[in-house]
Amino acid sequence: MDSKLTLKLNESVIEQAKQFAKENNISLSRMIENYLMALTESKRKKGKVSSLIKSLTGVVDLKNEDYRKNYTDFLSKKHM
Repeated sequence: MDSKLTLKLNESVIEQAKQFAKENNISLSRMIENYLMALTESKRKKGKVSSLIKSLTGVVDLKNEDYRKNYTDFLSKKHM
């Protein structure tokens, strides 16, 4: 459930935040909400896996990959 919140901020900070939100195609409200969620989540879950990491879990399947060999090959080619 959404609720209204009134904040008093420096005018130049508000303008910069509006510009940032516009450039990133996100509402200022959503941007502040995301910031506050990230801030409170990191304090609450210190040392635990973040929700971003959880959302990425399982995206890459390394079961049949020799990732160390692949990475070593990549670095060898990169630094030749």
